[in-house]
Amino acid sequence: MSADSAATPPLATEVTSAVAVIRHARARRVNRAWRSVLCWTVPLVLYLLIAIIGPAVIAYDPVSVQIGQRLKPPGTVLENGSRAWLGTDQVGRDMLAQIVRGARVSLLIGLATVVVAGVAGSLLGLVAGYFGKGLDNVIMRLADIQLAFPSILLAILIASVLGPSITNVIITLAFTRWVVFARIARATTLVTKEREFVTATRASGAGTARIVLRHLAPALVAPFLVIATVEMGLVIIAEASLSFLGLGTNPSQPSWGLVIANGRDYLNTAWWIATLPGVALCLVVLGVGIFGDRLRDALDPRLSRRA
Repeated sequence: MSADSAATPPLATEVTSAVAVIRHARARRVNRAWRSVLCWTVPLVLYLLIAIIGPAVIAYDPVSVQIGQRLKPPGTVLENGSRAWLGTDQVGRDMLAQIVRGARVSLLIGLATVVVAGVAGSLLGLVAGYFGKGLDNVIMRLADIQLAFPSILLAILIASVLGPSITNVIITLAFTRWVVFARIARATTLVTKEREFVTATRASGAGTARIVLRHLAPALVAPFLVIATVEMGLVIIAEASLSFLGLGTNPSQPSWGLVIANGRDYLNTAWWIATLPGVALCLVVLGVGIFGDRLRDALDPRLSRRA
């Protein structure tokens, strides 16, 4: 038996052991990433429950005025025996009820905007990436022109023309956000359509519809979820900004931005009117942003290569 043949089995064993260690480390990193995603799912689920169930439990009357109960600090017991846990505003409305109601408005606008902008942008990006040439140039040049304008200024312009309402806010924000989804969808489509399995499917005589539905569209799901999660927080901030300027929701549908705007003249005497919904807004946006970042890490195929 030669020296080379005698040395081969130990070498093969070492290689196999090294591969096993790498796979084990990769699996540990992936599991750790998904555990982090699950941890940050808890506050988001709590927010969803408050937004969905809260308004049914805590009644809110947008036109009620109780001058005798105005500007009460948090924890005050009111004349009717109830306790204003988060205080009352300048006309005596309960702050807890307004914040809970505002959570539903922000959730509705955020989800609807992400769905409308995400579907429209992803379709345009897929068309631009797959067909290319003229369609790609037209769609991407329109996207570049829109990106040349600050999104918040464009939203203010459109909202001032349409007027304040939930529907108009959704239309406004969806128009300013479709570009992000379109660019991501186009980039993903350009990479996916050159993969071997797509080339083989095309060579087998499959039509455009089959290639798009079976291969290209599924490839957009993971980046869509990540971008949608991140955009959700940005949309909530944008909606609050529009409502703060009086271009968002109606007074009968209080959002956090509108409640903050109502309390800006009382920061010295009734800080809780603007501060508490601002804290709620910050916590939700922070939670959504971190969740999106953790989800990106968990879905990133290059995660296994990270140290």
